Amino acid sequence: MRRTVFVGDLHLSADRPDITHAFVDFLANGLDDAEALYIIGDLFEVWMGDDIAEPFTNDIAKAIKVVSAKMPVYFIHGNRDFMIGRAFCKRAGMQILPEVHCIDLYGTRTVILHGDSLCTLDEAYQRFRRFRSIAMVRWIYAHILPKQTRLNIAAKIRQKSVQGNQQKHYEIMDVEPTAVDELLTKTNCQRMIHGHTHRPDIHQLSSNKQRVVVGDWYTQGSVLSVTPQGCELEQRPFLEA
Repeated sequence: MRRTVFVGDLHLSADRPDITHAFVDFLANGLDDAEALYIIGDLFEVWMGDDIAEPFTNDIAKAIKVVSAKMPVYFIHGNRDFMIGRAFCKRAGMQILPEVHCIDLYGTRTVILHGDSLCTLDEAYQRFRRFRSIAMVRWIYAHILPKQTRLNIAAKIRQKSVQGNQQKHYEIMDVEPTAVDELLTKTNCQRMIHGHTHRPDIHQLSSNKQRVVVGDWYTQGSVLSVTPQGCELEQRPFLEA
């Protein structure tokens, strides 16, 4: 059976070896019949430059590289790993895609993105997102700021994100329906695939359109398989490390 696989929001980090182990196992054993793998953002919990990647990321790059020898592996930046550069992607054999990417997926025109741009009710985050999207900002982070400064910024971002999310209402942190409709119309797509919200589901929209949400990997691995027959979400249980 023809199958294309999507994952996102793995939030890999050195202090969660169980997630790393589950993902490496998935790469080795969960893609035998797949034609392509899409990683749609937040592969890592935080990333402040290819030059300060933690040692465990070498194992991730090697595992993805093995997969890339068998099928294309595509990557879209998320809100936590927007600093992942071409150096790491080359080591991992991943092809970087634009933040919004459209493909013909088994006859259905599909738009793929991380999903944070659709949470338009979260005005504070959208302001930050516009700021960090500026090319000069990325260049300064990667080439000017000392490594320790970037690590300190990363720690503060993680802490502020946890505190901020605890205070936000469900609706603010979810995608905004109007933003979804506008993007589907703009891209002339029938299906949308995204992550970011950590709420895996397959939503049937009006006019036979569809919004599919890939879940996170905090407690179990969320995997989306798309075939010519449709979409299926799978939860892969974590294994003992």
